[in-house]
Amino acid sequence: MVNENRRGRPSQGSSSAFDEWVVSYAHWVIRRRWWVLAATLLVAIVAASGMRFLGFSTDYRVFFSNENPQLAAFEALQNVYTKSDNVLFVLKPGSGDIFSPDTLNAVRALTDEAWMLPFATRVDSVTNFQRSFAEGDDFIVEDLVPKKGAITQDRISTVHQVALSEPLLLNRLVSADGSTTGVAVTLTMPGKDSNEPVPVMAAARKLAAKIRAEYPDLTLVLTGTVPLNQAFSDAGHDDLETLIPLMYGALVLVMFVLLRSIPGTMATVVVIGLSAATALGLAGWAGLMLTPPSVVAPTIILTIAIADSIHILITMFNQMRDGVSKRDSLVESLRINFQPIFLTSLTTVIGFLSLNFSDAPPFRDLGNITATGTAAAWVFSILFLPAAMAILPLNVRPRGGKRGDFHAMESMANFVIGHRKALLGGMFVLVAGLGALIPRIELNDQFVNYFDETIQFRIDTDFAMKNLSGIYQLQYSVSSGSSGGISDPKYLNDLDAFSAWLNSQPEVVHVQTMADIMKRLNRNLHGDDPSWYRLPDDRQLAAQYLLLYEMSLPYGLDLNNMINVDKSATQVIATLRNVSTKQAQNLIRRADDWVKDNFPPEIRPEAAGPFVMFAYISKRNIEGMLIGTTLALFLISGCLILALRSLKLGLVSLAPNLVPAVMAFGIWAVMVGQVSVASSVVAATSLGIIVDATVHFLSKYRRARRQHGESPEGAIRYAFTTVGTALWVTSTILVVGFAVLSLSAFELNQSLGLLTAITLVCALAADFLLLPAILLLIDKDRETKTEMDHGGRKPSMAIAE
Repeated sequence: MVNENRRGRPSQGSSSAFDEWVVSYAHWVIRRRWWVLAATLLVAIVAASGMRFLGFSTDYRVFFSNENPQLAAFEALQNVYTKSDNVLFVLKPGSGDIFSPDTLNAVRALTDEAWMLPFATRVDSVTNFQRSFAEGDDFIVEDLVPKKGAITQDRISTVHQVALSEPLLLNRLVSADGSTTGVAVTLTMPGKDSNEPVPVMAAARKLAAKIRAEYPDLTLVLTGTVPLNQAFSDAGHDDLETLIPLMYGALVLVMFVLLRSIPGTMATVVVIGLSAATALGLAGWAGLMLTPPSVVAPTIILTIAIADSIHILITMFNQMRDGVSKRDSLVESLRINFQPIFLTSLTTVIGFLSLNFSDAPPFRDLGNITATGTAAAWVFSILFLPAAMAILPLNVRPRGGKRGDFHAMESMANFVIGHRKALLGGMFVLVAGLGALIPRIELNDQFVNYFDETIQFRIDTDFAMKNLSGIYQLQYSVSSGSSGGISDPKYLNDLDAFSAWLNSQPEVVHVQTMADIMKRLNRNLHGDDPSWYRLPDDRQLAAQYLLLYEMSLPYGLDLNNMINVDKSATQVIATLRNVSTKQAQNLIRRADDWVKDNFPPEIRPEAAGPFVMFAYISKRNIEGMLIGTTLALFLISGCLILALRSLKLGLVSLAPNLVPAVMAFGIWAVMVGQVSVASSVVAATSLGIIVDATVHFLSKYRRARRQHGESPEGAIRYAFTTVGTALWVTSTILVVGFAVLSLSAFELNQSLGLLTAITLVCALAADFLLLPAILLLIDKDRETKTEMDHGGRKPSMAIAE
């Protein structure tokens, strides 16, 4: 049986039953290489064929699980009032004044044609606003701008006066300066097909293009929940089309530079391609729908899958450069790396499977797809890769004397040994300092900022928020407690007080409330006397006002979006400025306190809506991922303890596995200062990846101590010189791979990639600087003698190094 000596050259030594099995397995793969290639390719093709079943979800609700209380509250609200899926057309004339014949004609034309959008059930604009007024003894309700005919100057003056004074229009569909207006289309989609927003957006874009062509002076943009859904789809497709090819190119270049072997690079590219295709295919067979977070799974798999191949190839090439035959080098590489690679793949799988504790289903899918790809990568690395390398011609030139990377790693080892105390103290201070910065990080999930400025939805929505109104909303259903109770004067006064309080908050730009309509009706039915612009003080009178108004409204412009069927509750909608989710949470808390202090105990309206759902998504994910990450940490540590057959080394491994996340988030606090939902899964995902370096370093350290009887210092040198090069090579590839994600147009993928890349850099520093210093501190020479007294033989189930 052969083992690897300090120069990486096979040498006679002790062996284990597992070593012998791996050697036999390696010879079997080499003998049956053509059959192995054919079998693995066949399995991969069958698995990958499931990709034809993959779909892409275009519904932002997929980010929320069925157990999410904010989603449940929003769906309950939508079951009572008109569904709030919408498209908002925002129009701004070049003149900066919407009160002109051309602009009002454009708005009127757009309003009329918007009714033809798929699933459209309501269209609101300044032109079809239902103006109510008294004319003698008559109560008139009519469009603010007639549907047909020329728009006279007198009519424009009326529109100007009403639009800038009516609470239902001002800062909602008309900007305060009169420069911008909107046409809001409400849609009721059946919810049977995730692609329902696609035809809506296609028709909306076609309509917008038509209006732009007819009125070239207008700036016209689209926003709303349906464009938001489409943006999620567009971001995902963009990542598929750009990141994966870019990743392949970057990884091929890095591998070729580091391996300096065309056959090795080609074989590795095939391995990672098969791994990604297998994972996506199995996801298709399982019926999963891709989302922007899960669509980057292939990119992550490509990065992770390389590590297994790199360890096998670098060991093999180093053996060949020392004069060992290709066959023996391949066998020895498998013997040395088989179980460490299995262990690192297992821990990576555990890390990604812990994403199932996330409250956001797309991250669960990301974890499951990546875990599947990681497992597939391990299988292809120990089957396809050695079979391919046994077939492909290799031209590896022997070297004379020690290799350059040996000198570099030996110098690194000597530096760490000579400065162990300074490094230990310095790393402690650095980690503590960076950890102290973490509380400065703010959770922020403004869904508009999920997209960068290359996505049209972000451009259009920024324009809408700057020129018209906000798009973030808090929706409240305020119950009266009884059927018809919304006409009760006390209820109306409470409703008006709540609305006024919301309107007075700095975060709020507009409040839509039934109280304003009741005040207007009371004024109308008192001859439009301004002194009667107040709530009616008689329940029967208020009910009659409301009935008369509802009977006067045209089809599609009723009050179902504000009043429930039995008239026991009304909806209040507060539109917010471009606030952070922290500011929104503070407003919600203040509103809850106001409600408790001013409403009866049985009435407790709660904020709902998409922005509320996103405002709490990071908090809920962090709570879930704390459990998932803790469980993953225990499982990974348990695996290391069992594999290393050492409780002490297993516990030591905790430091280099936990420290990188602390350092990375501390650096993030300085660089960015905000995190979104994607950042809540970084600790779990990176934990399974960064343990790779720890496992390989500890396995080589343990082998030197037990099999070679090295001192702790000698074991540190052995670990650096035998596995150090492979560690920095794989770490470089991992960092490059995850850094590519930072080029995504989708912020969640950007932050996931960049934060993970920073974590991996910190992990390499921890493994090269902190881990050796800890080992030198706690591991004493006397342990070598004890172990050697027991024969220096490692247990058969320990890592085969």
